[in-house]
Amino acid sequence: MQSIIDQLYFWINKVPEEFRQMSEIEISQRPTPQKWSKKEVLGHLCDSAINNLERFIKIQYDQQPFVLTPYDQVHWVEIQGYQELPFDEVMNLWVSLNKKIIHVIKNIPNEKLALQCDIGNNQLMTLQWLIQDYLEHMEHHLNKQILGSLNSK
Repeated sequence: MQSIIDQLYFWINKVPEEFRQMSEIEISQRPTPQKWSKKEVLGHLCDSAINNLERFIKIQYDQQPFVLTPYDQVHWVEIQGYQELPFDEVMNLWVSLNKKIIHVIKNIPNEKLALQCDIGNNQLMTLQWLIQDYLEHMEHHLNKQILGSLNSK
């Protein structure tokens, strides 16, 4: 878990630094009308953090295997209105949520990392896998849609 925690710390320091070098137009402009702006992608990562934070907590006490409830990411981004929010508000939310996730991860007893969750299609995965998947999902969006080819270390 320590390597995941270290990566999350890396990103919550690196992402604000990278965004400070971008113009408001670069942050808010949609590549096409159907695609999210960098700000909306960061908003999507906030929504992912909100949903996964709840999962990381509930799997530790809820009935096993814990069944993941999917969420409609397009509607979440649209209804949250990230495109209209001041960018600093979106960034602060993302940083705060990930600091909270780090705190929760740090306090998960090792034996609970093997708890299982149903991710759909009768696939059972562990809490440890779910946490790793959260990081990989974040890095995918950061590297592909926000920061380009920046490597994580």
